[in-house]
Amino acid sequence: MTNWLYLHVRAIVDALRRLLGQPLGTLLSALVVGIALSLPGGGYLLLDNVSSLLRGVSGAPEISVFLETGAGAGDVALIEKRLKAEPALASFRYVPRDEALRQLERGGLGDVLGGLTANPLPDAFIVSPRGEDPAVFERLAGAMKGWPKVAHVQLDSAWVERLHALLGLGRSAVLMLAGLLGFALVIVTFNTIRLQIMTQRQEIAVSRLLGATDPFIRRPFYWFGGLQGALGGLVALGTVWLGVQGLAQPVARLAETYGAVFVLSGPDWRASVAIVAFAAFLGWLGAVISVRRHLAGA
Repeated sequence: MTNWLYLHVRAIVDALRRLLGQPLGTLLSALVVGIALSLPGGGYLLLDNVSSLLRGVSGAPEISVFLETGAGAGDVALIEKRLKAEPALASFRYVPRDEALRQLERGGLGDVLGGLTANPLPDAFIVSPRGEDPAVFERLAGAMKGWPKVAHVQLDSAWVERLHALLGLGRSAVLMLAGLLGFALVIVTFNTIRLQIMTQRQEIAVSRLLGATDPFIRRPFYWFGGLQGALGGLVALGTVWLGVQGLAQPVARLAETYGAVFVLSGPDWRASVAIVAFAAFLGWLGAVISVRRHLAGA
C-alpha cells in the first residue's frame, strides 16, 4: 500500500512538473476545456433558475374541489378531514359558497348576479399539492372525484405539464451538447498526450532499458490528463460564475416586471464538484486512450 501511494505521488509530481513546464500550453488547454464545459454547465444552471422563476411567476398549481349544492356542514367537515389526512398535500383552504359569490360581485359581475333569487355556486376547497409532478396531480384528482358529495374536480396542472415538457426538452438538449463537447475534449486530451509521448520518446526508451514497467510509464500521463481536465473544470466554474454575475441584474429586473422577486443563483458545491470531476474524468479518459494507442510504439 505504501509503495502504491508513493508511485502515485511521484506520478502526480511528474505530471505537475510537465504542466508547469509549459505554462502557455497548459493555460490554453485549460481554457479550451473550461469554455467548452461552461456551455452545458451554464445551460443546465440556467434551466434550473428559469424553472424557479416560472414557478414564482405562474404561482403554485392548485386543484379545485367543488361540492354538490346540497352538501351540508357534516359533508364539508368529512372532506376537510380527508384532506388533512392526505400526505401529498401542501395546503388547502375552504371557500364557502357565499364567499365565492362575493368574490364574483367584487369582480364586476354584480349586475349579472343581482337578478338571481338564490346562490347557484357550490362550496369548494382549493388544494395545493406538494411539488409539481403531474402524476401526483392526476392521482389526487382521481381520488377526490370518488369522495362523497364531490360534484366536480378541476385540475389546474396544464401549465405544469407544459413546463415539465419544456424543461425536459431543454435538459435533453443540454445533455446532448455535453456529450458532444465531452467527446471533443477527449480528442483534445488525446492529441495532447500523443504529443507528450512523441516528445518524450527517448526518455521512455531509456526508462524501459532501466527496467521501468508499462504501468510506471503510463501513470504520469494518466495524471497529466486528469489534472489538465480538472484545471479546465475550474475554468468552467469561473466562466459560469462570471456569467451568473453578469446576468443577475437583468434577470432581477425581468422578474420585477412580473411582480416576482428572483435572484439568479450560481452552482452549489455539489454541482461544482461534479463539473470538476467530470472534466477530470474526460481528461483521464483521453489520456488512457492515447497512451494505449501510442505508447506501444514509443
